[in-house]
Amino acid sequence: MKSVGLITEYNPFHNGHLHHLAESRRQAEAEVAVAVMSGHFLQRGEPALFDKWLRTEMALAAGVDLVVELPFPFACNSAQHFARGAVQALDALGVDALCFGSESGDLAALQRTTELLRADAAAIADGTAGLLRQGLTYPAARARVVRDLAGEAAARILATPNNILGLAYLRALAETGSAIQPLTIPRIGAGYHDTENRGDIASATGIRRQLAGGEPVLRFLPEAVQLPFFRALNRNAHLDEGHFHRLLLARILRGPKSLLGLYLVEEGVENRIFEAALSSRSYPELVDGIKSRHFTRTRVQRILAHLLNESQAGAMAEVLAAGPLYLHLLGSSALGRRFLAARRQSISLPLIGNYSRLYAQLKRCYGVDNPIYRLAMAQLEGELRATRNYSLLMKEWPGGERNRDFAERARWEK
Repeated sequence: MKSVGLITEYNPFHNGHLHHLAESRRQAEAEVAVAVMSGHFLQRGEPALFDKWLRTEMALAAGVDLVVELPFPFACNSAQHFARGAVQALDALGVDALCFGSESGDLAALQRTTELLRADAAAIADGTAGLLRQGLTYPAARARVVRDLAGEAAARILATPNNILGLAYLRALAETGSAIQPLTIPRIGAGYHDTENRGDIASATGIRRQLAGGEPVLRFLPEAVQLPFFRALNRNAHLDEGHFHRLLLARILRGPKSLLGLYLVEEGVENRIFEAALSSRSYPELVDGIKSRHFTRTRVQRILAHLLNESQAGAMAEVLAAGPLYLHLLGSSALGRRFLAARRQSISLPLIGNYSRLYAQLKRCYGVDNPIYRLAMAQLEGELRATRNYSLLMKEWPGGERNRDFAERARWEK
């Protein structure tokens, strides 16, 4: 039963994702599609539009066979950590291929660029740091150094977001010694950051912008996800950015010293964050008040997400170095369940669909005296905090258990 892996956010699931799913199956000649999906906080530091269980239901309805969660420390992080965690998760599940979208669409060119960047990694880091001291922004500094060291073609590839993630996936495959076969398809329709939508394929960013502006988005969504999508909107079961902003202010205004030791908060940044919080009237205004030449918008958004979730720098470093230590099964089709049954003996990480048995499974796997068990608990605590905090970001909380990871079961599609 050949399988293809997809590294996703589905924020929300749209026609471009449906195209990626179909083309990935075709290219890999795969029967089973396995998605590693970010949970409640995403790679660029933003909270998801809908909770992870609703996004799982949409993915299964659209034809994905298996959805597992990319743990929060990896999901809300740089391309390097995001990619490494996702590749390790797919490897643990025994997936045969990984297919990703890219602006390039040329796997050989992406592989050449990956090798060039790996060979020149130290020189690129040193050169970028020197240009930052001269006043360039981080993206401009890195682009100039890459152009000088690796050539114009490599610089062009590094200029677009999906290519950057693709390079990170290829690097992670190489550095982990994975046997997964990489594949890529050209991204079609609107670009990752595009807010102007053309035809029936839009970026997730564009869809969220249109929703916020009260504009119609129906044509950008596959028919299978339209009903759960609009039901959630009608129930107000979606992100409220104003709630997010106010919770951030409540945390930041405890004082700049309270931010020290948190993940990504470098010395001196705590004062900049505090000063911006004193006057910001919205989340975008808060981000704008913090960002600088050295801190891109995306990095600031990640800082704020980890700040809200109380991610400690030391614990995060240990968890990231260890890699995912268990996988949260969010949902599966009947075919996905047959895939798991066939690989039950070879899956190399605990796969947990029912959190009532979580602690027993982890103790049995690692033993309570094993340092790895402590790191697994740290990964778990990050996930639980992210879920509890996300419940406070919804426009309307429907009630029930805020520790939803224990209350919710994996979604089964027939």
